[in-house]
Amino acid sequence: MVDLFEGLEDFKMDVLKEVGNIGAGNAATALSRILDKPIDMAVPNVQMLPFEAITDRVGGAENIVLAVYFRVEGDAPGNLFFILSPEAAKKLLHYLAGLEMGTEDEFSEMEWSALAEIGNILAGSYLSSLADFTSLSLIPTVPALAMDMAGAILGYGLLQFGEMGDSALVIDTTFIEGQYAVEGQFFLIPDPESFDKIFIALGVPMNHD
Repeated sequence: MVDLFEGLEDFKMDVLKEVGNIGAGNAATALSRILDKPIDMAVPNVQMLPFEAITDRVGGAENIVLAVYFRVEGDAPGNLFFILSPEAAKKLLHYLAGLEMGTEDEFSEMEWSALAEIGNILAGSYLSSLADFTSLSLIPTVPALAMDMAGAILGYGLLQFGEMGDSALVIDTTFIEGQYAVEGQFFLIPDPESFDKIFIALGVPMNHD
């Protein structure tokens, strides 16, 4: 019975890794088209984490991060965050988007707009690949941006969007352009019950007994 459970968990992760790979490929293609330069995405590392472990994953609750976040609506609602350090955001904007490098702790209106657009592309790419696999309708809302302590951003997300699920799908995302690499993390936090809907749609039997 243990082996069966482990096999089921492995199957779930294999499916989610495939979703991450396809999403990353779609995101790289979309970014390359918009930025008019070749952008690659490293093969993403995909994991499942408990919700409370998210802040540790991005450096701790008091670590200052930049986040693009969305509500996911449709058949399996949830919350979605793309989180990166301010330094990584500046590198992303400068080396990949070609914007002038401003001060490290401040972002211009143009930089905010570019980050929102990049976040939108990422969210759309990953959600589209998950929707294609599951045949579920998954629609991101208009992105919101914030730079604050990681704990405050997740807390604000809870206030904005209500109850979050207790597990997160984490996709480590690395953009590559020539010699430059920029890392960020993509967190999909389905509402309670939404993970079951996703896995059932993928053909994974759910047994909570």
